[in-house]
Amino acid sequence: MNVAPKTTQKRMTKRVISVFWAHSARYVLTLFFILLFVVVLMGFQVLSPILYKELIDIAVSAKSPTPAVLNTLLGVLSLIALVKFGSWISRRTRGILMVRFQTRVMADLARTAFEGLLRHSYGFFSDNFAGTLVRRVNKFVNAFESIADTLVFSLIPSILIIIGSLYVLAQRDVLLAGSLFIGALAFFGFSIVAVTWKQKYEVIRNERDSEATGLIADAVGNATTIKLFSGYAHEFALFRRSNEILRRARVFAWGIHEGIAAVQSGILYATEIGVLFLALSLWQKGILTVGDFVLIQLYLVAIFERIMDFENTLKKLYIAFADGSEMVEVLDAPYEIADAPGAKALSVGTANITFKNVTFAFHETRTVLDNLSLNIAPGEKVALVGSSGAGKTTITRLLLRFHDIDAGVIAIDGQDISKVTLESLWESVALVPQEPVLFHRTLKENILYGRRDASDAEVIEAARRAHCHEFISGLPQGYDTYVGERGVKLSGGERQRVAIARALLKNAPILILDEATSSLDSESEMLIQDALHELMQAKTVIAIAHRLSTIKEMDRIIVIENGTIAAEGSHDVLIGQNGIYRKLWDIQAGKFV
Repeated sequence: MNVAPKTTQKRMTKRVISVFWAHSARYVLTLFFILLFVVVLMGFQVLSPILYKELIDIAVSAKSPTPAVLNTLLGVLSLIALVKFGSWISRRTRGILMVRFQTRVMADLARTAFEGLLRHSYGFFSDNFAGTLVRRVNKFVNAFESIADTLVFSLIPSILIIIGSLYVLAQRDVLLAGSLFIGALAFFGFSIVAVTWKQKYEVIRNERDSEATGLIADAVGNATTIKLFSGYAHEFALFRRSNEILRRARVFAWGIHEGIAAVQSGILYATEIGVLFLALSLWQKGILTVGDFVLIQLYLVAIFERIMDFENTLKKLYIAFADGSEMVEVLDAPYEIADAPGAKALSVGTANITFKNVTFAFHETRTVLDNLSLNIAPGEKVALVGSSGAGKTTITRLLLRFHDIDAGVIAIDGQDISKVTLESLWESVALVPQEPVLFHRTLKENILYGRRDASDAEVIEAARRAHCHEFISGLPQGYDTYVGERGVKLSGGERQRVAIARALLKNAPILILDEATSSLDSESEMLIQDALHELMQAKTVIAIAHRLSTIKEMDRIIVIENGTIAAEGSHDVLIGQNGIYRKLWDIQAGKFV
């Protein structure tokens, strides 16, 4: 395997540990008591076989069950009962403390992940699937739970009980403890090497599993196409081939697992027989008693029960660290767009917008805006038109600072937007997008997002002005109606009007309309046009539209082509120039063949 991936994996594991510890350290006292009760519990479990040894030795050495012998045995039994009660108390206390500790740390981790994720730039969310990011957050939180459980309930107790057992056996005879130590060392050494070696084959099996699952999902999603193009035989053949490859990968990976398990069992059985053989020799010499055999066997059972699960313990840790590293990568990734050092809040007075010699390229490969200069006067309503990819939407995204420009300056009332806080910039601009996305919350909550401290009366007034009060009033639950994920329970026109109501409530001095009336029926367009007329009052407006009939009344129309201003003026002026605007108008008017 390449050295770089290993190095990266080790580095990410360290980062996951660092992040988890930083959150756990806030509750260090609780963590201390958890570890204390783990030690106490394992102490009781190490002590228990000693008492059973005493019980057996007393019973075997007694010539008859006299009252004195019986009282002695009952005394030992009472101690055993106290140890069992102490174990019960320790286990329950540990459990209660773990509930308190884990739930708090998991909540803190979820908050860190959520806040760190949302602060990433527009470009970050454009490059990543929402579902994938949600899964990363959940896996990150669950990874901590898995690691904490593995350490507290498995790994640390196993280490303690092995150390405790070896110490007690060493008091009986050093060779006895030494033979058990060598056996345990051989088991752990082999398991670590074998599990690490096996991991690459597990990765291959998972990849084949993902391929087969993806093939099923692809076929189910295209079931109609398969029927229409008589694709049954073709798809069945594809799946049989993929399924057979998966079967072979499973046979190999699971065969390795069985081979490893066989060697592990062999080491444990050999250790057990070797320790008992040595115990027989020591018994023959009078060093050990019959009770010692009970002591040894109880320790062997306790140790073997724990270390037999060692492979699964390592596997859980591997998976947990891998899951945690996915979100840590997101948390460690620098924010593409962030407040400049010493950034001040934007103060908007007249809402004059200036683009001066602005150049912008995506990934340094495609220049979208080339030395563009544009001034939008206070209160002016400007329309941006042009063919797809000309740079219209990019202009509005740069104004919102979703991306940083490569050269030039964008200013609002003379204030460079790269030197003001992002929150104050966004607070000063309202956007009505082409496809409004609503929260899966109530209509009231979605409108209130424009100004979350608004009263119910202000919400209703904004809804009236946006022409959505009419359809909201007709719903059984009115403003308390949930709109579904991304607003799917509403039509396109209804979502658009809710977005306009939200913008009306925000009442920002700058308004951006991005294809706000596209893909709507005539009735919805008429209502939205009226709502937009209300929304644009006393604001500086930038509107993007492909449907040129919707922007005839704007103060100025600016034609963007290849990242520069190709023409500007009123509708009548641009029509008379026989340029790009006239060509676009003729196409939409049906005059272009």
